[in-house]
Amino acid sequence: RALRIGTNHGSLSDRIMNRYGDTPLGMVESALEFARVCRRHGFHDLVFSMKSSNPKVMIACYRLLAARLAELGPDWNYPLHLGVTEAGEGEDGRIKSAIGIGALLCDGIGDTIRVSLTEDSIHEIPVCRDLIEQTGRLANLEPLPDCPPLPFDPFEYRRRPADKLPLGEGLACGGDEPIRVVVSRAQREALGPIAPGQDVRPEGVVEDLPVVGVDPRQPFALPEGAGLVTVRDDVPLPAITAFRLLAARLRQMNCRWPILLKDCLRLPEPPLPSRLALLQSATVLGALLADGLGDALWVRLEPDASQALRLAYNILQAVGSRSFKTDYVACPSCGRTLFNLQTVTARIKARTAHLKGVKIAIMGCIVNGPGEMADADFGYVGGAPGKVNLYVGKTPVKFNIPEAEAVDRLVDLIREHGKWIEPPAPAATS
Repeated sequence: RALRIGTNHGSLSDRIMNRYGDTPLGMVESALEFARVCRRHGFHDLVFSMKSSNPKVMIACYRLLAARLAELGPDWNYPLHLGVTEAGEGEDGRIKSAIGIGALLCDGIGDTIRVSLTEDSIHEIPVCRDLIEQTGRLANLEPLPDCPPLPFDPFEYRRRPADKLPLGEGLACGGDEPIRVVVSRAQREALGPIAPGQDVRPEGVVEDLPVVGVDPRQPFALPEGAGLVTVRDDVPLPAITAFRLLAARLRQMNCRWPILLKDCLRLPEPPLPSRLALLQSATVLGALLADGLGDALWVRLEPDASQALRLAYNILQAVGSRSFKTDYVACPSCGRTLFNLQTVTARIKARTAHLKGVKIAIMGCIVNGPGEMADADFGYVGGAPGKVNLYVGKTPVKFNIPEAEAVDRLVDLIREHGKWIEPPAPAATS
């Protein structure tokens, strides 16, 4: 039988925490400790799993682990099991999984995968198959001639420095500005009027911006002045490779122009089904954003303009670049689950979905739940049959609450800690 060595981002030992902190390096060193114990006893049927609900942390962990195993020698070439733990449900769960798993598969890292959804388990396998199938199209399998050094640290997130560029209407990209969402003129017209104060809205129209497209396979020159640089649609490279190469060329030139990311360089004919467009957009844009690249992004694969706009914001939220709604960490069901996760998750979302910037963990049991909540602000954790424990961060503060009262008590707890706002009134109907 094989043994999986799984390290949880949120439950590292005190000794590891004191030496390495709550970091990818700490997770890797913790896993290697257990591997050395196995090797001392001549046991080598191992598989590693780095468990985090944060795609950026998960990507850094696996890259670092793969590098450390390569350093240790060929007899340390153990398989890696990929997954974004507690990814959640629906579109959000699929986006988080595509960012973490897809980015690593495109890097050539990973031997088995699981998409961890708070849904019936039969819904996980089709997503896995779709992710694996698209990797061959999105990964670059050929070495590039005259390739400059990697333009980012693969083991630690740092956003690429870029000059600030005004976009109009008081908005800008680059510098310390949020990563902006832009659309084509056709998409903008299809969206129709945007309500004032709406969080999900286009922040620029591509045709109205000073965008310069280049071919990064060879050195290039940019015009005088300021602009937004992107990869031309006719460049015959996968998008991830092309934009990494673009960032490397800009660094060679000591150029700080902001970068406009695109989820594809050639629109497929016929258009991809929405389920595949979502996975490819999340994989491409999520991988680049996790590398620290990009100052604006443009979702093109999804043909529906409204869905494409929402997808862009959801990718930014999932990768941790922007927050426009409540973030949820929700585990899939297992034999230890002490309540109906799908029903409870829906009830909690119905009460808290308007809490922009708040992160809530919904965990089925106390075995793995507290450790896998990682950086959640509040936690709802099954403590015993019919009973729930509530957490602030990783600290349990309310115990054995009857399940029928638990959502109300969670709202009270959020209110006590100053994170509650009243939901907006429903729009009036004529």
